[in-house]
Amino acid sequence: MLNLQEIERARARLAGRVHRTPLMSATLLGQQAGVSLHLKCESLQKTGSFKVRGALNKLAQLDPQERARGVVAVSAGNHAQALAWGAAAAGVKCTVVMPATASRTKADASRGYGAEVILFGDTGQAFDKAHALAKEHGYVFVHPFEDEQVVAGAGTVGLEILDDLGDVDAVVVPIGGGGLIAGVATAIKARASKARVFGVEPTGAASMRKSLDEGRPVRLDSVKTIADGLAPMMAGNLAFEVVRQHVDDVVLVSDDEIADAMKRLLTYTKLLAEGAGAAATAAVLAGKLPLPRGGRVVSILSGGNVDAERLKQLL
Repeated sequence: MLNLQEIERARARLAGRVHRTPLMSATLLGQQAGVSLHLKCESLQKTGSFKVRGALNKLAQLDPQERARGVVAVSAGNHAQALAWGAAAAGVKCTVVMPATASRTKADASRGYGAEVILFGDTGQAFDKAHALAKEHGYVFVHPFEDEQVVAGAGTVGLEILDDLGDVDAVVVPIGGGGLIAGVATAIKARASKARVFGVEPTGAASMRKSLDEGRPVRLDSVKTIADGLAPMMAGNLAFEVVRQHVDDVVLVSDDEIADAMKRLLTYTKLLAEGAGAAATAAVLAGKLPLPRGGRVVSILSGGNVDAERLKQLL
């Protein structure tokens, strides 16, 4: 099981290589929700999301033979961009497989960072393609959430929250495959056991909520949500175990609630969040969580990579 020591070691590896993103107060939004709200702005991170933390931590631990072979990953976009950027800086060949419906902006950005981008099928088919490429070429498969080194990197977000805010009542985290919440919950519960950790999923991609209800990781038949970064069809085994042990609850938000949170974040805080990045704040604003009145709450804005056309439609 992932532990605090692994996350601390990840932070040492990442020192000076990623942004220590700001933890900003959101007074008006907090008043609307009845809490003292703070936003952890991973939307301002390198490549526009928290994903670079896990990608760099993984790349830093490849041996010379693995570096020479190169890496391959599956991603809706943010993991692809993060790994492409990190691999280019490390001189490692990078291939990413993205679903055919992936954001053109995210695909173009991944190419811009130096990756070979393959658009292929749905999410499940993209995973199969990436594994086939890894077997054929000897690439190291870098899983977006089912990898302790990747998750440990994501967990450094939790350490920064505690360092900057100290006494926190609740931390609210969006869930896709679960890597971010697994890392953050491990860090938060190890260093501040009284703080509550809540996960948030879209109603149309509720793999973790369904897994918890059934008592085992499950795979969804289909997903449908505007939050493409939260749309894996399965919950990771690693993340499921951490969430089951350390997360206080996982709640669902609708696409309308996510879109409303995106608008309110942009209007009142001047922060641009993609659908996945706004989901945690959506749960706070929609009253989906049992938060103490006036409590100190942190909502993680996990990413800000949104297509201009999609943003125009939502606004």
